[in-house]
Amino acid sequence: MKTLLAIKQNSKIGFVGTGVMGKSMAGHLLMAGYEVNIYTRTKNKAESLLNAGAVWRETVQQLAENSDIIVSMVGYPKDVEEIYFGEHGIINHAKSGSFLIDMTTSSPSLAAKLYQEALAKGMYALDAPVSGGDVGAKEARLAIMVGGDEEVFNVLVPILNYLGKNIVYQGKAGAGQHTKMCNQIAIASNMIGVCEAMAYAQKSGLNPDTVLKSIASGAAGSWSLSNLAPRMLANDFAPGFYVKHFIKDMTIALGAAKEMGLLTPGLELAKSLYEKLAAEGEENSGTQSLYKLYTSLSSVNS
Repeated sequence: MKTLLAIKQNSKIGFVGTGVMGKSMAGHLLMAGYEVNIYTRTKNKAESLLNAGAVWRETVQQLAENSDIIVSMVGYPKDVEEIYFGEHGIINHAKSGSFLIDMTTSSPSLAAKLYQEALAKGMYALDAPVSGGDVGAKEARLAIMVGGDEEVFNVLVPILNYLGKNIVYQGKAGAGQHTKMCNQIAIASNMIGVCEAMAYAQKSGLNPDTVLKSIASGAAGSWSLSNLAPRMLANDFAPGFYVKHFIKDMTIALGAAKEMGLLTPGLELAKSLYEKLAAEGEENSGTQSLYKLYTSLSSVNS
């Protein structure tokens, strides 16, 4: 960077995507005192934010034209392509000098493309996917993994601090997305272990809740075991993170691993199980619903 960058004190923030996590994230920025422009495909999903003072924009173009910092939290790489590179997208209509933060879990190559296209228009882009699910978003304690120019990262840290607690710069454009793939690979195999452990506890006649008290704080401990196993046991399969989005993430990770010549058999197994779960109508359930597959298989084998 040739010049020292800074954000204006009265910067307007545009937020695209107010789903399970995005709604809470946009709300934190609003509560911090920023003027927040909102666009999402289904307006009623943003109703609580609009009632709290957010400004509705009818199109991504309108949002881009009226914002200094634009944050996106959408579902799929194709959504990222549409909102950034479409005829009425952010790249074509945001002001020169704008800061773009894509927090969608997307592909590293798409993150690099966004960085380059933004730079060509005098804008500054970061890829900043997150981990922590709906609870992390609500409590503003997401883990945020960031790729792009470090100077831009340093400028935008005050904004990211309203959304998360573990905010780490990982390297050049795409590095944030690669880090998120590491996160998803670790979770994928871990979810298999959590489900099998809970199914084993139940099948052996133990009290699974009591088992959790013993193993959650030991060597087997993990975020999924502490946060998602209790939901499984309570038959709470509401989405903190959708099955369909997890399959999307695993597909991206498998593609990137293949390009690098890396074997990921655990990831392949997890993806196949989640695809089976989705085929049974659970694509809009939370990732903890994998437990249903184990209990149904146990019933068949009894």
